[in-house]
Amino acid sequence: MKTIEDLKKIREEASKRMTMRNLQEGYRIVVGMATCGITAGARPVLNALVEEVGKLNTNNVTVTQVGCMGECALEPIVEVFDQEGNRTTYCRVKPQDAKRIVEEHITNHKLVEDLLISKYKN
Repeated sequence: MKTIEDLKKIREEASKRMTMRNLQEGYRIVVGMATCGITAGARPVLNALVEEVGKLNTNNVTVTQVGCMGECALEPIVEVFDQEGNRTTYCRVKPQDAKRIVEEHITNHKLVEDLLISKYKN
């Protein structure tokens, strides 16, 4: 059985994750979670991104899921929208890539070149 303190901690964690999904300013990270994305491994990618963003202790990054991204063969697909609305699309993302995306793109404002969709599309 959980103690009141355990339940409060669980509630705080859940609240923090919900806040990450509903922010309107700052960076927005979206993960394609249609059937093809989920089959390709998007759920662990989404979870890893939420965890990495949670480590930042910031309130200007949103992590959320969307439906079809239109490129089934390149799933899992992650898009990062910056404060100006510019979109960067990463493909074939693995859970271990989440840390790189957050550290390099979000924190250091540098693209993760080897994951860019342009590398795979002509």
